[in-house]
Amino acid sequence: MKNENAVDRVVRFVLGAGLGALAWFSLGLGAGEILGIVVGAVGLILIGTSLAGFCPLYRVLGIRTCKLPAAPPEA
Repeated sequence: MKNENAVDRVVRFVLGAGLGALAWFSLGLGAGEILGIVVGAVGLILIGTSLAGFCPLYRVLGIRTCKLPAAPPEA
């Protein structure tokens, strides 16, 4: 079940892409530098959760930024 709204997903994707670019071009991800690898991994996680619309950490913490589906009408 999704727990991220559209704004949350866009922000995560943009941050993830930015961290990925930072890791690749400035922190030496391609050269195997530890900081570059860590920042790149965080960027990939952000992009992955953005595309899936689900954040496992949100679930653990009980956070939900999207609306719950409407309950079916009672008969």
